[in-house]
Amino acid sequence: MKKIISKADIRNDMEKQIADFLKKGGEVSAIERGISGRENPNGPLNSDHGAFQQPKQGRTYVPEVVAAIDARRKKKPEKPKTRVRKPRKKIIYDDFGEPLREVWVDE
Repeated sequence: MKKIISKADIRNDMEKQIADFLKKGGEVSAIERGISGRENPNGPLNSDHGAFQQPKQGRTYVPEVVAAIDARRKKKPEKPKTRVRKPRKKIIYDDFGEPLREVWVDE
């Protein structure tokens, strides 16, 4: 099983590379605060992105594949719509037509 590389491992590796660079005589230049590392800070963020370097390719329309997909889509039987019956209140009357009580009835 592969060992999962943690952030601490990456940090230690980077510090080791920096120490090796400085031992070989390398020098770290100080950069003023707020200076961007991009060549054109007002330009787009991903100007060097490779996806937009090539011209747009045309799409190949395949009618038989589209027809087969549409046929499968139409084959699905429609499910009958079932009505959800809500309980309703029914009033129970006495012999003289006076309401006695209310009862919830499922119909």
